[in-house]
Amino acid sequence: MDTKKSRFVILIDNGHGYDTKGNRSPDGRLLEYKYAREIAASVHRQLVSLGYDARLLVPETNDVSLTERARRANLVCAKAGSTNVILISIHCNAAGNGPWMNARGWSAFTSRGTTKADTIANFLYAEAERQFAGLKIRKDMSDGDPDWEEGFYILRKTVCPAVLTENFFQDNQEDVEYLLSVEGRAAIVATHVNGIVNYINAQK
Repeated sequence: MDTKKSRFVILIDNGHGYDTKGNRSPDGRLLEYKYAREIAASVHRQLVSLGYDARLLVPETNDVSLTERARRANLVCAKAGSTNVILISIHCNAAGNGPWMNARGWSAFTSRGTTKADTIANFLYAEAERQFAGLKIRKDMSDGDPDWEEGFYILRKTVCPAVLTENFFQDNQEDVEYLLSVEGRAAIVATHVNGIVNYINAQK
């Protein structure tokens, strides 16, 4: 058995739930909770097929609280060791709360400061550059790496390295068309799967 594969537990989180208000495209074609779960399920399925210990953090369709999500992740960390667990939380971005907006692009967030999550984000960004050629990739290079740093609860309250991805904008018409396309879905899944695998393969 590949020791790197057997060492890591990969937790796949998905944004929100069916009972979350808003979080949808203005035309109602894209529901973030549903879309994020579909992407998370595909990422999970592909990682498992490759022999990795990948787990869905929130299999439910209702909006499980951030406190409960962090508790679940930290329970896994307590058993497997926090250095052997990584968490990826999958979302779609939004620039407003109403009509179509102009903001576009893909981005990833980590907690503030320099952590192992920054390294995971670097691998995700590298894969995003390959998968989303010609599309906007949103970066914050102010600290020397491309990810954005924020105090999001799922990033702050989990003891393992955690990255939150914002997969284009659910309130930009062009982004929504891409998100719902076969090509877009495949590229988003590949960005997560390949980014995660490349990170694990790079670990000593």
